[in-house]
Amino acid sequence: MTQPQAASTMNGDTRTRPVLLIADPDGAVVADLAAALEREGVSVTGAPDGAQGLLQAGAMQPDVVIVAASLPVIDAVEFVRAVRLARNVPVLLGVGEGNAEQAVRALAAGAAACVARPYRVPELLPFIHAASPESRKLLIVGGVELDVQAYQVRVGGRAVHLPLREFELLQYLMRNADRTVTREQIMRHVWHSAATTSTNTIAVHVKRLRARLGDEDDRLIQTVRGVGYRLVTPSMSENPA
Repeated sequence: MTQPQAASTMNGDTRTRPVLLIADPDGAVVADLAAALEREGVSVTGAPDGAQGLLQAGAMQPDVVIVAASLPVIDAVEFVRAVRLARNVPVLLGVGEGNAEQAVRALAAGAAACVARPYRVPELLPFIHAASPESRKLLIVGGVELDVQAYQVRVGGRAVHLPLREFELLQYLMRNADRTVTREQIMRHVWHSAATTSTNTIAVHVKRLRARLGDEDDRLIQTVRGVGYRLVTPSMSENPA
């Protein structure tokens, strides 16, 4: 695991990699997750109990915190409450069998969501990327500009209003520009759902998004039949594969 990175300065956070804190008493679980996430470009630090976790949270100012439901010294619910009082940072609760009561109390205390423990990287990445320093950058693909922090979109310099779900869909497609993303990936990263039975919902949102962006001939957002969608740069859209 990496050492904690320097905390944000008064001039702003200069980190480029998302920083994750895992408060979990199982060292092997933490080590496995850290190794997997660091391959995804995430800096990870672990804490074996709630007391050390709170110290780390104050020192490293993580972008995301994961806490095991069964946490020693300071329990998970109090840990969530303390972190949320100190900082506006998403806290995810790692739950397994028998943690239903802890989950309810932690969510009431301010936890952003519950995730399965043992942890699954595909389930965690959307939360991490959404809170990372990278997510604050201005995204530009061709004539489309998307400002994540301001929730603003411009096409050819013209402001375009998008409902939240369409904004998040466009953001995900732009972050994966020139790559085909499957409907399952879109459901997981935009709707935060593993369900695959509502893919017609995706088609409806893509159609509306195209209309708002003026993509009348589907050259910007291409449909890859039987797979998903691809947002392409102008050079690629001239010769679509």
